Amino acid sequence: QVQLVENGGGLVQAGGSLRLSCAASGLSVSSANMGWFRQAPGKEREFVAAVSRSAATIRYADSVKGRFTISRDVAKNTVYLQMNSLKPEDTAVYSCAADRGLSAATMRASAYDYWGQGTQVTVSS
Repeated sequence: QVQLVENGGGLVQAGGSLRLSCAASGLSVSSANMGWFRQAPGKEREFVAAVSRSAATIRYADSVKGRFTISRDVAKNTVYLQMNSLKPEDTAVYSCAADRGLSAATMRASAYDYWGQGTQVTVSS
């Protein structure tokens, strides 16, 4: 079966950086749209970034553009989220997801078929 396992979360000061990884098994990251979402306490899940199966399309939420970068390593079957210039409002549980549908790098959480367990990112002020 498909498994997505995130790592790399932690506690960082505002202005710092973290790199999250999402290791996939049972699915190739080049055969699916791969996305990152986050959910802060008391808030709805929100889209962060996504890369299409061909890697030709990459999308970011406006709140992270210029600070976060999504990438993938097909050989390692892993997707990454490099997060720079972190802000306290970036604090959330970050989850990766895989979408086997036809839309390229969709921002809709409902389109994603598989989800990881999430990793906590806490940014202190």
